[in-house]
Amino acid sequence: MTEAFQRPVDGMTGFRAAHEPGWRRLADIVALAERKSVKALPDEDLMALPLLYRELLSSLSVAREASLDRSLIGWLEQLAARSYLLIYGVRTGIMARLGEFFARDLPRSVRALWREIAVAALLLAVGTLAGWLLVAQDPGWYQRLMPADLGGGRSFSSSKAELEAVLGGHDRGLLAFSTMLFTHNSKVAILCFALGFLLGIPTILMLVMQGVTTGALFALYASHGLTLELLAWIMIHGTTEILAILLAGGAGIRIGLAALFPGERSRMDSIRAAGRTGGTVMAGVVLMLLLAGVIEGVGRQTITDMGARLIIGGTLLALWLGYFTFGGRSDGAR
Repeated sequence: MTEAFQRPVDGMTGFRAAHEPGWRRLADIVALAERKSVKALPDEDLMALPLLYRELLSSLSVAREASLDRSLIGWLEQLAARSYLLIYGVRTGIMARLGEFFARDLPRSVRALWREIAVAALLLAVGTLAGWLLVAQDPGWYQRLMPADLGGGRSFSSSKAELEAVLGGHDRGLLAFSTMLFTHNSKVAILCFALGFLLGIPTILMLVMQGVTTGALFALYASHGLTLELLAWIMIHGTTEILAILLAGGAGIRIGLAALFPGERSRMDSIRAAGRTGGTVMAGVVLMLLLAGVIEGVGRQTITDMGARLIIGGTLLALWLGYFTFGGRSDGAR
């Protein structure tokens, strides 16, 4: 054992005699855990660990006030630091932490934002309806609402065969067009969250405008009787990609609300708290966008049957909703 235990401490013999066995036991427990692992500790040592740690902190406080031997105080401080890391430090590996993130953290954070996500969905739906109605009543609105790169060169001057070529996967420029759409939607998702601190206003506008362009595109294809075909083309990847946009929009709206209505906290503390929840959701959003990119780059190019696309898209949507609704509830959490 360390020299700190070999040197007498005048005037505190009774104090040291009473507490030294607990210090020694805690030191042995910590040493065993550091040498092997926490799993190597017997059950009785695991039960005693937090109690011994609290007793050590109390002893250390007394030792400092009584100005005990500096070497002993230093040893107790080191033991306290090692014990703290053992009790409160992160001991799980990266795979275990990832499992915990997907099994608990992500679905709980999404449920914590369900009101904001519902608002984001409503804004997107309103924008989609507005875009559809404007273009359906006056096709001239299409060119004003649809950026040239997003339109992929398709407009009301395109024939039904040209529009079907995009949906069927036979167009030579389809891969580049799909990549561009994915890049655009990914930017929308990230900016919806990143700009939320501006009272949520940019987030709201981006969600509405995303809906407007989607509605305009549907109006174009509806004019040729291709509404269901376009829906299937979008669904195979869109149920993942659009849901990711809604999650990012909900996270951005939460930050905007935190800035507007901080409550009893300071405005910065309120924004930070919202940012922590939103940051967890955004980690999931990035992964969802990557998955959507794979589906868009591979699945949508190779699966051209409308029914198969609808089934795959609907199944993915059901799986995502089930995961976010029921994930992480095993311990009774909301």
